[in-house]
Amino acid sequence: MTHDRHASTRRLALRTVIALVAALLTSILPDESFAQNRRASRTTVEMDPDRAARLYVSNRPEDHPTAKYEAHIQEKARTDSIFAAVSAGVLDYRKVTYRSRIGDMDIPAYVFQPLQKGGKAAHAAMIWVHGGVHGNWTANYWPFIKEAVERGYVIIAPEYRGSTGYGKEHHNAIDYGGYEVDDVISAYDWAVANLPHVDPDRVGIMGWSHGGYISLLAIMRDEHPFKAAAAIVPVTNLIFRLSYKGPNYQRSFATQSRIQGLPFEKRELYVERSPVYHVHKIQVPVLVHVATNDTDVEFEEASMLIWALRAQKPDLAETKIYVDPTPGPVSGGHTFNRRVNPKTLEREDSPEQRDSWNRIWTFMEWNLRPYLNLPAATSAN
Repeated sequence: MTHDRHASTRRLALRTVIALVAALLTSILPDESFAQNRRASRTTVEMDPDRAARLYVSNRPEDHPTAKYEAHIQEKARTDSIFAAVSAGVLDYRKVTYRSRIGDMDIPAYVFQPLQKGGKAAHAAMIWVHGGVHGNWTANYWPFIKEAVERGYVIIAPEYRGSTGYGKEHHNAIDYGGYEVDDVISAYDWAVANLPHVDPDRVGIMGWSHGGYISLLAIMRDEHPFKAAAAIVPVTNLIFRLSYKGPNYQRSFATQSRIQGLPFEKRELYVERSPVYHVHKIQVPVLVHVATNDTDVEFEEASMLIWALRAQKPDLAETKIYVDPTPGPVSGGHTFNRRVNPKTLEREDSPEQRDSWNRIWTFMEWNLRPYLNLPAATSAN
């Protein structure tokens, strides 16, 4: 009797538990009618076709923004003629072409040298890198080139893939942060092979904006030939930059053949091509100048690199933040140290431009020693 009574009690308790669980599940899980009502209550968003078109960014290379290729070729010929004219009797100027170490393209380059050259390995050299998503070397750099050569440097200025003035194929071969860096480093290979008066152990690299970005990526590689680098108002962080600039700017990146996508689609690639994430790799002295009133590489982007360098490389990095410097010809402070009269091709110095270039010359002189082994005439200059 006692056993039967206990068994009956257990069965009753079990039925009670089952009933409670069933009631609980019924209260938690919606029935089908509830689910249908919930789906029906969702708001349908009507797409704005105009906004959708403005936001759309293709990832197809055939959609890469076009340019006025023939006009750029004619403008490049004019620039070359200007360099030839202003260089006559002042310095040794020539235009050369070399094969990129990638092996797929010939890269044009400007070469500026002293008229009187020293013997073997007598001269320090610098690779100077122009900016622009699609840009090129212009006569605006002339007064700074002239001063560099007077100081004994040999200057090589490559027109890496993506540069304007060489036709559609060269233009559309752009590879921002990729093979273009190899194109620029290849200028060193050409100099060492063809200019015996250049000391291969005294070569630096310097660039502006996109060119400063390339200069940074070059010295962040595990192996590179440069003894020092200067990056003026450099592009710093592509992930931030593309989000900050918006779809019109993004289209010039997402449609490149070796990118084909935006940062959310190609995260690792954009990290790889953003200098701010590789500061720890720098092993040579580097100088970086930025401006708070830069309207191209805004200070929100530029400051990331400054803080990273000051924190991680205090013994190698020389940084300077120019607070609202006198603006240059375009993009406010972005060109603060490239102020040149377009007619006379003479410097239009501001206090900030003078200071920036004085610091650049001092930095490069300390690291490259351009005065060593020079012929007397060049040393006197």
